Order: sequence, then C-alpha cells, then structure tokens
Amino acid sequence: MKVGILQFRPVLGDKSKNLKTIGRFLRRRKFDLAVLPELCSSGYNFSSKEEAFDIADKKGGETFSFIEELAVKTGGAIVWGFPELSRGKLFNSAALTTPEGDHHIYRKTHLFYREKFIFEPGNSGFKVFKWRGVRIGLMICFDWIFPEAARSLAIKKAQIICHPSNLVMEYCQDAHVTRSLENGVFIAMANRSGLEKNRFADLSFSGRSQVTDNRGGRILSYTASEERFGVVKIKPELADIKDVNEFNNLFGDRRVDLYQA
Repeated sequence: MKVGILQFRPVLGDKSKNLKTIGRFLRRRKFDLAVLPELCSSGYNFSSKEEAFDIADKKGGETFSFIEELAVKTGGAIVWGFPELSRGKLFNSAALTTPEGDHHIYRKTHLFYREKFIFEPGNSGFKVFKWRGVRIGLMICFDWIFPEAARSLAIKKAQIICHPSNLVMEYCQDAHVTRSLENGVFIAMANRSGLEKNRFADLSFSGRSQVTDNRGGRILSYTASEERFGVVKIKPELADIKDVNEFNNLFGDRRVDLYQA
C-alpha cells in the first residue's frame, strides 16, 4: 500500500486557495491513501465561532465534491480535516473520502486550547473503516496525548491510524514512536507548518509530519518548515502481528482486570 502525507501552510479563511494548493500537490501523484492536515480546507486559528461557521462544510458540499473528484482522479482514498457543520453544531472533523464516493467522518474527541470555544466535543467515537481490504482508523491532533485513542483504534483492529494534525507542541512526533510500538500499528501523521495569527494568540505549527511503522520506526519524515507530499510503501498486514516474541503478545498479555481506576 502506498501511503502519502501532505504538509503545507493552509491560509486561514481562504478555502479556495487551500483547495488549489491541495490539488496542486496531489493531482498528478499516485497513492493508495493520502493524509492531509487538520482543518486543511479552512485554516485553524479562528478568532470566534462565527468565523468558523462562515467557512464550515456540510457533508455533500463543495469541498466534499472537490476531494471526491481528487480521489477519483488519483485512484486513492484521502483523509482530510475540515470544520463540519451538522444540525447547527460545529465539529472539528476529518473524513476518509474514497474514489467510490464514500465519506466516513470522525469528529475530534479531545479539543485543544481555544478549540473549546469554537467546536463541540466530538460524538462519533473512535471508528475503524475497511477500504480495499485495509483497516483504517482516524484520530485528530490532540487525541494523540491520550493513549486510549490509539489503543481504542488498535483494539478495533486498525492496521493504520491516520492522524490529521495542527500541532503546536513538540512532543507528538516522538510519542508516535511509542504509540506505534505499543499497539503494533502504522501511524500516518500529517501536520501543517507556518504561523497563524488572530486577536488572541499567534500559533506556530511544528511541522515534522511523519509515518511510523508497526515497530515504531520512522519510515517517512519531514522538516518543520517544508511543504511536501511524500509517499512511502507499507505492508498493512504486518500490523496484524502482535507477537513481541514467542511467549509475549501485545494484546494477549494485557491484564485488563487490573487496569481499572
């Protein structure tokens, strides 16, 4: 399976420019699965909920159509982040869009910093979607700091976790080495780069997008500032092997009866 991650600098409030940039990076590339940053269609650092409402997308809207057309043209599925408007509520969401026209949506569970004033807490739960025989899980940005997020997806038999992000702290990239190792899964994390300002805070994003394999090795990684779409070939079925050695298994050896608070 050919997995790609896109790192670029979305422009706050300029959906047209952001979609053009996404198209420029992906349109002539071949991949099976591409992961884009969190809120890549809109930018991240909103000053108010109203500002986010103005650029939000509904399922079946223009941004969905654009990403679906891109998936059809490239032949690959695309995971992308966007502000989702649903029944009057605003969520920080990601969609897995396939060339067959399916849109599987995950809503961010753990909101970070001022997101709590903009978005509703996600209510989708952690889901795993099967596409062309590969089991794909989704989480978004700050979900990484809660080990239960990746573990929940791994228990549901995800082989690869797609992680659209707008990271401002420096720890996630190293933590994913552990998340992959302790769960035996691949993680494709697409972060953004650059700086965004609003009247409350200036946010500088850490870049360093990466793909880690099922043993915690970095098999594709970027610098903090580059804008790039790279592709790496993986074998998702390796994530089904949970044996550490002939006597130990990552999940078989769990003592869930002793893990209660």
